[in-house]
Amino acid sequence: MSPDVPLLNDYKQDFFLKRLPQTILGGPRLRLGYWAAPYIYVNQIILFLVPWVLGGVGTLLYQVSILKDYYTAALSGGLMLVAALVIQFTSIRAKTKSVTVERIPTTDILAEEDEHEFTSCAGAETVRFLIPGKKYIANTFLHSVLAGLLCGLGTWYLLPSRITLLYGSAGGTAPLFILGWITLCIGEYSLIVNTPIETATFQTQDTYEITPLMRPLYIFFFVSVDLAHRLIKNTPALQHVNQILHILFVFLPFLWAFGTLPPPDALFLWAMEQVLEFGLGGSSMSTHLRLLIMFIISTGTAVTSYFIPSPVGAVLFMTGLGFLLSLNLSDISFAVRHSMTRNRAGTKAQTSSGASERCFPWKEILLHVTVLVLALLETSLLHHFAGFSQISKSSSQAIVGHIVLILFIVLWILREIQSIYILGIFRNPFYPKDVRTVAVFLGKQAKLLKGLHSVSVSIGFTRAFRMVWQNTENALLETAIVSTVHSLISSTDVWWNRSLNTGIRLLLVGIMCDRLIQFIYKLQFAMTVLLASWMEKKQHRTTTTALCTLNIIFFPCVLVIIAFSTLLSSPLLPLFTLPVFLVGFPRPAQSWPGTVGTAACVCADTVYYDQMVPRLTASLQAAMAAGSFGLLLPGSHYLGRFQDRLIWIMILECGYTYCCINIKGLELQETSCHTAEARRVDELFESAFEQEYPRVCSLNEHFGNVLTPCTVLPVKLYSDARNVLTGIIDCHENLSSFKGDLIKVLVFTLIQYCSRRPKKQENFHKIESKEETSQIDLPPLKTSPHLKSPEDTDSFKSETFDDWSDDIFDDEPKVEKRKEGNNWLKDFPGAALPIPGSVDSERVADLPAGTTSAHSLYRAVLLGYPAVDRGKQESVAAVPLGKLGSSHSHLVSVPEEWRPSCLPRSKMEEMSSLFPEDWYQFVLSQLKCFHLEAMASTALEEIAKDKVLKDFYIHTVMTCYFGLLGMDNMVPTAGHIVRVYNGILPWSSALDWLVVKPELFQLALKAFRYTLKLMVDKASLGPIEDFKELKGYLEEYESDWYIGLVSEEKWKEAVLQEKPCLFALGYDPHMGVYTGRVLTLQEVLVQVGKLNAEAVRGQWANLSWELLYATNDDEERYSIQAHPLLLRNLTVQAAEPPLGYPIYSSKPLSVRRC
Repeated sequence: MSPDVPLLNDYKQDFFLKRLPQTILGGPRLRLGYWAAPYIYVNQIILFLVPWVLGGVGTLLYQVSILKDYYTAALSGGLMLVAALVIQFTSIRAKTKSVTVERIPTTDILAEEDEHEFTSCAGAETVRFLIPGKKYIANTFLHSVLAGLLCGLGTWYLLPSRITLLYGSAGGTAPLFILGWITLCIGEYSLIVNTPIETATFQTQDTYEITPLMRPLYIFFFVSVDLAHRLIKNTPALQHVNQILHILFVFLPFLWAFGTLPPPDALFLWAMEQVLEFGLGGSSMSTHLRLLIMFIISTGTAVTSYFIPSPVGAVLFMTGLGFLLSLNLSDISFAVRHSMTRNRAGTKAQTSSGASERCFPWKEILLHVTVLVLALLETSLLHHFAGFSQISKSSSQAIVGHIVLILFIVLWILREIQSIYILGIFRNPFYPKDVRTVAVFLGKQAKLLKGLHSVSVSIGFTRAFRMVWQNTENALLETAIVSTVHSLISSTDVWWNRSLNTGIRLLLVGIMCDRLIQFIYKLQFAMTVLLASWMEKKQHRTTTTALCTLNIIFFPCVLVIIAFSTLLSSPLLPLFTLPVFLVGFPRPAQSWPGTVGTAACVCADTVYYDQMVPRLTASLQAAMAAGSFGLLLPGSHYLGRFQDRLIWIMILECGYTYCCINIKGLELQETSCHTAEARRVDELFESAFEQEYPRVCSLNEHFGNVLTPCTVLPVKLYSDARNVLTGIIDCHENLSSFKGDLIKVLVFTLIQYCSRRPKKQENFHKIESKEETSQIDLPPLKTSPHLKSPEDTDSFKSETFDDWSDDIFDDEPKVEKRKEGNNWLKDFPGAALPIPGSVDSERVADLPAGTTSAHSLYRAVLLGYPAVDRGKQESVAAVPLGKLGSSHSHLVSVPEEWRPSCLPRSKMEEMSSLFPEDWYQFVLSQLKCFHLEAMASTALEEIAKDKVLKDFYIHTVMTCYFGLLGMDNMVPTAGHIVRVYNGILPWSSALDWLVVKPELFQLALKAFRYTLKLMVDKASLGPIEDFKELKGYLEEYESDWYIGLVSEEKWKEAVLQEKPCLFALGYDPHMGVYTGRVLTLQEVLVQVGKLNAEAVRGQWANLSWELLYATNDDEERYSIQAHPLLLRNLTVQAAEPPLGYPIYSSKPLSVRRC
């Protein structure tokens, strides 16, 4: 698609231009897009200026010295409260009125959705348009009270004399007063009149009406600083902050319009996350509930430690709780309760595939207790001997600092050599060069891992003694930096040494390191967007030259935007993924409001990710423990690739010995954009893992890409092979042998089934007690269960037999609906599903006549049935039944309901000649259905000589045979085989007899599919030499294969049960070829790379803005097109639904790193 596709279509552009002014002004709709009476605009302006008028009354009384400032605030606030209640109750009264309005017909349905008809200036329709009102009565009173409070405090905040006193000059009072009241009116209007759609949208639905509180919340923050300055006088720092905020106050409307300030819910979660991570030494959590609980506990720990009088006691308390809080306590508590319950019950409880639900080993609990005791002992000794040493180059702190620095360097080297690239730039010379096979990779990696051990050194001097456990690598880095600074600056007069203690130094270093890493990633992301828009031809738009020029000219401004985004730890938002950068609002590391793993676009391919995730989780554990994934931080993203599968891995939470992850599976039915980016991912991994490089340390050829290869993981999963079977199943020689093979497979299947089914001894004795041979006379065909009268019979002949003929290109035959119980087609939902694995019979009627040869072949697939003689009916032969010839025959006897036959006498005579008696004897001789081996051979000989039993099998097998292939015993066509494979059979009397026995029908269909697989194997591997080899094939199909349709539920069950192999047959009508799909469970190498986390956050921020605010949900929009450097389409897919559409998303999974 052309890169100049419109960013927004015409309707969306008009919609966006109407919504944007409303957002900037806080709710007034001054651009409607259609004609409206002037009073609509006048009423909105009056409502907008009401707070200013009421506040102006109080301001005037204060300026003429009639009221004090606090009385002025109270008066203005009281008047605004009354006005807010009047406005709200006016809206409620208007809602109770019903007005009939005659609408003008229009052809523009999209425009009609937004149009309103107004009857008068104060009519109910006008009021409902101007003041939509609140959903909840409680919010009606709450928001009114907040409006009064906001107006009163805002009046106090913007008093002219107060502004003049704050700056010591009257020069800027008027602009600040006027623009400040505009900001205040915007906040009041959004709170009490009409709330606009915010550009900073976090939740997809505002269920509890939190959005109206957003703008007043920030106004209250600015006022609170001013109040603090009034109460705490003679504080220069607070005065400077108040001066800056008064100026920034007038720019709040622009910050709201650009979406820089977060909504209350996102602000609350972001603030908790930042305080927990940098102030309390914790980590981002996998769910919002866990974040809240951990924040409360961590804050309580810090407060409690402050009131502990003994220094040693405080240190021990912080060390112990820091260690405990860094563990996955939910896993430990679950494991303890699980073990106690299991011990009481005395049985094994079921375990889930998720790592978080596995039994927690008691030896690890003992290990953690031991580590805790040693840590407490070491901390107390360090505090006693080194707690009061002075800062000097020879002090114990300096010695420990040098040791920490050495440990950090060693740890960094060991971690980097586990990945394919060092620093993402240079190829690791120690990494295995050939990783195409699992055995080679594991053998070479084992040598690389020798000598690598888990680092659990007690550092001390950390934020609340927790960072050392929560994130040991970062703790080492921070401690090494602080120790280096100590060694370089030993003077006690320096501010760093004089004013800051060790804990604050570590805190500042941690924040600076985090923000520095963010800045580098954001700058790399911005440069990638800028350069790709210029260098990539498919991304080059007509506006690209202008945008690139502006970015170069205003590059310092771009750096300021990146720095401000880094300071807030908010995403850098590229508008429409163009080089137009904005500061997104701060949000949690997960980027989404809900809990991950609760939603996914489930489809037929989801099952493959279901099977893969437990295996992948186990492999991730080993790779993370080895350091192959680099430094694990919450918010990191990784992308895995194998064949057509793309796995998106996100780190949600990190702690001591564990990390919590979310795994998403992307769609397998690749679109053109998906294919283009997946191809680039394959090229990138092939360049890293499969190419040979002449130099030892080669450069990363794809350094500018957001994906950097890390490692490969051995995972046991299904490899998917799709083959073309044309030339095999349409070969006349193969089709001829298919008939004989089908009878043999039917014999094998039925004997195996009958020998394993539960035996009813009473039925055997009942049959054995009969001394005389009896005959069962079956009704002729015309009295089959679904034909009740001669009229029905005639109708059946005219509707069915007339449709069937020798011409395979006639219209598709119509099989008459059978009554409930005989409707066997409903048991095969795959009969109407797409291929490979199924054939859609409904599509043939829609195809025009006289099309290509592929069309003709497809018609042959659907209609290639053997011919049926018209009007030919024959009496049904009697089936002789007698006493079984052996007392052991009941062990393999055919069920009584399967014994009666419905075939004509002429067909009965064919049975004996077609039935493979030698194969029948061989299968019986191989049975293992006897408990005592001594009597097995004798019993099998007696069973093999039982002629009555053989007759039962002949009648049952041959009836199934004719039901599957038709009554004429002709060589089946390839189309017929495909149809029957999918459970769609031509009508015959044998089919009528078969479908009323669902269990037998399923066995016959399974035998038919086994025969087809046997035909494919014989054509691929060579002919079968003897019965033993044939039996081996069939036993392998029974034990290691599932042969059926992809659309069947049993296919999904086989995948989840990890059946070694699966096979499905299909037909491609577009290519005109028969297809085969084979899934093989084997251990393969999944290639994994690390994504630029800031690139992912930035694209997700743009996705949220574009869909939730601009409502740009066009499937062909520019921002979803393929981008080989940004992987834009894949990133959009991996977003949380409803904005993204992964077909699989796991719940948070706990992975142990040791």
